[in-house]
Amino acid sequence: MSIESCQRHPESSSGRKGEQYVEVVLNIPIDKKFHYHVPASMSEEIKIGKLVKVPFGKRQMIGYCVGFVDTPQVRVAKDIIKVFNHELILDKSMLSITRWMADHYFCGWGEALDAVLPSSVRKGLRSKSIQIVELAKDKEDVKTELTNLRKRSPKQARALEILLDAEGGITRRDLEDLSGCGSSGFSRLAQLGLVKFTKIPTIEAITQEHITKSQHLTPTDEQKIALDLARNKLAEERFGVILLQGITGSGKTEVYLQTIQEAIRRGRKAIVLVPEIALTPQTIWRFKARFDNIAVLHSNLSGGQHHQQWQTIKEGKADVVIGARSAVFAPLNNLGVIIIDEEHENTYKQDNVPRYHARDVAIMRARHANALVILGTATPSLESFCNAQIGNYERVVLHKRVEGRPLPPVDVVDMRQELHERKGYHYMSRLLEKCMEQTLARREQVILFLNRRGFTPFITCKRCGFVLKCKRCDIALNYHKKISRAICHYCHYEATAPEQCPECGNTALKHFGFGTEKIEDEVKKKFPGHNVLRMDSDTMRGRNVYDKALSSFRRGDVDILLGTQMIAKGFDFPNVTLVGIVSADTMLNIPDFRASERTFQLLAQASGRTGRGPKGGRVVIQSFNPAQYSIVCAATHDYKKFASRELEYRKQLNYPPYSKLLMILFRGSKLEAVKERSFIVAERLRNFAKSFVETPARQMVGGQDFASLQVLGPAPSPITRIKNKFRWHILAKAQIYETFQKMLEDAKDELRPSKGVQAIIDVDPVMML
Repeated sequence: MSIESCQRHPESSSGRKGEQYVEVVLNIPIDKKFHYHVPASMSEEIKIGKLVKVPFGKRQMIGYCVGFVDTPQVRVAKDIIKVFNHELILDKSMLSITRWMADHYFCGWGEALDAVLPSSVRKGLRSKSIQIVELAKDKEDVKTELTNLRKRSPKQARALEILLDAEGGITRRDLEDLSGCGSSGFSRLAQLGLVKFTKIPTIEAITQEHITKSQHLTPTDEQKIALDLARNKLAEERFGVILLQGITGSGKTEVYLQTIQEAIRRGRKAIVLVPEIALTPQTIWRFKARFDNIAVLHSNLSGGQHHQQWQTIKEGKADVVIGARSAVFAPLNNLGVIIIDEEHENTYKQDNVPRYHARDVAIMRARHANALVILGTATPSLESFCNAQIGNYERVVLHKRVEGRPLPPVDVVDMRQELHERKGYHYMSRLLEKCMEQTLARREQVILFLNRRGFTPFITCKRCGFVLKCKRCDIALNYHKKISRAICHYCHYEATAPEQCPECGNTALKHFGFGTEKIEDEVKKKFPGHNVLRMDSDTMRGRNVYDKALSSFRRGDVDILLGTQMIAKGFDFPNVTLVGIVSADTMLNIPDFRASERTFQLLAQASGRTGRGPKGGRVVIQSFNPAQYSIVCAATHDYKKFASRELEYRKQLNYPPYSKLLMILFRGSKLEAVKERSFIVAERLRNFAKSFVETPARQMVGGQDFASLQVLGPAPSPITRIKNKFRWHILAKAQIYETFQKMLEDAKDELRPSKGVQAIIDVDPVMML
């Protein structure tokens, strides 16, 4: 029986009158439904969409009832063990969406369903209290204990180092994950009087705190065009997608707010997705100032908090749900609009099973609900831009900033010339230093952006060429000066920075490159007396640390904000009149066809953090490749020119948006087994591609071959080993997703796990590393 059928199934028989059988899917990498018998005592409880406990082999597993059958496909159907009677029931719309996810992203239906229900909700966790770990001594006293502790117990030492950086303590669970320190290690630290444990309530205070209400602003002429279009879509109660392309500071958020107000007026509800958890407090503040019933969903919530917020949404007590990508599954009824802010961000793509893209799932969900999707951005992804060009989306452009404020002028500094004229490398150009001096003298604020954390990217020996690398990954260790450790940013392996080369004994080891930690040191030396705040994943640990950091900057307690991409988008600080891009080149040389697009987007977004107030602003971009077109176009705020140039290259190479892309990653502990498996699969795929292209029924649309299929590889991944797993990959390009489905169905036997090699299928990959 289909998922569109009734929630209860009438009596059915399989040799015995009145016996009931159900289809159950489990969270396993097999897209298959299993048949179970429903005991008479559970016949009134069982419904499509409910959670059930079933026997599976020698285990008991939690699964989802997705249908009823008259006759089971097994000789003896086992009994269901338990039907969960609480609120966990998925409606037919969510079942349909997850069924689509399983088909589209090539995963099990149960794996897709598990993405919809957070584990805290499945387990029924309640919001009570969480355990916080804090330092029990002054920081200076703790630092004196660290020297000996590093030698005896490096994991305990690491836990203390993290606590030294964490404001207000950190949850025990997070500290365990970050440090690797276990219960016995924490007990030992407590016995030494170095740490203490505190239980705190887990109520999500930010949605409860009092915020002064604000009124809708009078829309500009351009905003009015966008609002009229959105209101008409809501009035029609038909599915639609609007690409809201607005330059930074053009008032996209006001369009979101007034569109949501219209949806609520019509008795409908809204989901707002943001790309970074760091943006969530600011977004909550803005939306709470307009609307009363707000709920929040993101990964920084404790299990109890997550369940509490989910239950609030399920009971219909929330009109607006705000969160990161998983909030797209919020259990809202009568959904009217989904807002995806900064729709171009790759953080909307899930990096484990199911590898869904929140933007695409949002569009599918809106289609089911006859709802509206607004994709907001200053720099649309090329996929969304082309969808608007061919008429799949409607596009509205906001060309002007609110109150007629101009975009900031941008200076591009050629660091090659700087290197030549100053007889040595300087991390900050003369122009950037001068602009910072002038800005700080006026008591205005500065943002410095560098998309690389740590002190230096690698340590090397100039005599023999040795590079300090991770033992588990094929990548150099990133040196972190503050903790005197070299760390792998992929597997978190740590090593002590050597004092001499382990290969040749040379004591003059060289630290190459720079990260946010090194720039922080440089800035503090050059601008003493000014408060500097660094925001990256090394410093943003602890309770409410994002909100505290940004609040201090907003109040003016911080003069210079330095950070990675988490500070490059969405923030609105009127007193910021200078943005410095320390290195525009960090992403250009990454072996990824989207490198130029990401560079343009990051530069444009970072540049947009200034000039948002009446004082105006200025941007300084430093680059060793100032003539590169993504940098030139970002400096002139010219998205159209960038898109035209980039799309030329994409078309020549048949990359998205001119094709669909699928990557198969092979991963295993033995290199030869990984290579062998990848070559076997590649040969099978190429044979299929050859036969597929040669079939007589060729679909030609507008002169383009929609039956084409191209298989590239296998080849080693750019990072060939991570966590002691070797990695090879295959890329496939096609015009329609159905081609991939046929191809993978043909190669399903070769793709099954064997000889310790895992085949990972990633549809629409956003990272090629």
